[in-house]
Amino acid sequence: MGQHGEKARETLLDAAEELFARYGIDAVSNRRIAEQAGTANHSAVAYHFGGRDELIRTLITRHLEDTNRRRAELASALPADAGLPDLLACLVLPWIEHLGALPVPSWRARFMHQIRTVPSMHGLLTGTTVANPVTEDLIQRTESSIGEITPQVLHGRSWILGNMVLGVCADYESRLQEGTETPNWTGVGYFLIDACAGMLAAPVTHPGDYLTQPSPVYLL
Repeated sequence: MGQHGEKARETLLDAAEELFARYGIDAVSNRRIAEQAGTANHSAVAYHFGGRDELIRTLITRHLEDTNRRRAELASALPADAGLPDLLACLVLPWIEHLGALPVPSWRARFMHQIRTVPSMHGLLTGTTVANPVTEDLIQRTESSIGEITPQVLHGRSWILGNMVLGVCADYESRLQEGTETPNWTGVGYFLIDACAGMLAAPVTHPGDYLTQPSPVYLL
């Protein structure tokens, strides 16, 4: 694909991310995305991506290589006996740093939050996320560092944490756009790391099977 085609794809991706973030996934048509991108070709999404699902998959994985690379850098510096907060930092900070590098207004966190909250997108998310050895190793080490917590409780808490991290980031991104916050994504990141560590390691006071099969956690 030539330079013009790549530019057109990026413009469509930018337009789609903003519209999805502002109005929701199901409320935005392909035609509206094309119009937001400034093209008179209302079939531009189909032409450049083959369809709506592929557009959304491309958006989800758009910056995945960069976050995976940063995650690998952080993980390589961990000692063998790294504690829970340090392990969580490797999982959370690459995403936070990516958000902090975006211009204001940005739409990435709000788009990902919208994707996670739409039931029709769950299957697409599952089929889009590619296993990453570094991430899988970090998750295994994180689980090992927690102690005696059943897989059911751990999965349930992970599901809650995924919603919490994306929800907090989406809200903070919105407040930055409104000008009610001074940008401090690093502070947000470490606040979330502490909150995640506290929830994962909290004692279990009543065993149960709540959320035994949650949706996967997506921190891209």
